Amino acid sequence: MLTKIKMPLPDIMNAALALDDSILDGDQVENLIKFCPTEEDVELLKNYTGDKESLGKCEQFFLELMKVPRVEAKLKVFCFKLQFNNQRADIRKSLYTVDSACEEIRNSNKLKEIMKKILSLGNTLNRGTARGAAVGFRLDSLLKLTDTRATNNKTTLMHYLCKVLDSRSSHLMDFHKDFISLEAASKIQLKALADEQRGVVKGLEKLETELIASENDGIVSEVFCKRLKDFTVAAGAEVRSLTALYTAVENNADGLALYFGEDPAGCPFEQENCKLAALEKKNTLKDADTDGPKSANSINKHGR
Repeated sequence: MLTKIKMPLPDIMNAALALDDSILDGDQVENLIKFCPTEEDVELLKNYTGDKESLGKCEQFFLELMKVPRVEAKLKVFCFKLQFNNQRADIRKSLYTVDSACEEIRNSNKLKEIMKKILSLGNTLNRGTARGAAVGFRLDSLLKLTDTRATNNKTTLMHYLCKVLDSRSSHLMDFHKDFISLEAASKIQLKALADEQRGVVKGLEKLETELIASENDGIVSEVFCKRLKDFTVAAGAEVRSLTALYTAVENNADGLALYFGEDPAGCPFEQENCKLAALEKKNTLKDADTDGPKSANSINKHGR
């Protein structure tokens, strides 16, 4: 894995500490993280006074990494920086898609007309019963349009509705054209989107924590601190903007549920995202260790 990075070891670390994405890409930085020394590795090498050239490449690499305080945390910060723009753009695109779909559904006059006709059809079928004068219906009642069948067991209520619409209100038959974003929005997993958003917020907190810690490292982290400080300022503004957009889209989705008489608390957006607004900072210091040291393994486990 190390052989994929065709540079002298000191140059690799200089590029990493400079957060230089023109030299190292995400895959290379992730490989560096995989080869960070364990506590046992450090214990075996920290008092080594022999000829470094007699050591294997892996041990030489460990010695280079050991010069940098919290090297694994710094490399994970670099990974976050490398992935940030694409991740932010993907989340923003998904949010815009969900938001557009909500607006399209809310503003479709043709959908409103169809819903009125479905209500009228239901009241006609239930005439003379307690449900024959309903002023509305739950959205899950729409499923009954395909479940309710005629005596021939082939024609459903949906077939009948489409036939009536086609003959009496044909202008409504292309109502689906109002929903440009709906298909794409239906493929977005809201739980995954919530997790991604929380991950970005938490990642920024880790950046800020490592920046504070690195300011006490001395000259070895001088360039790292300067570059990270500049990135953190810019990323912080982006994350705040993204969080505001997320909250607005969440409110829009909840509002759409209320518009149809549904309880937002029973909808996935509310269930999965309620933790986002109050993302805890109590774990910030714990997270600064970037998952802590690995379990002890011998140097030879990494191979030479």
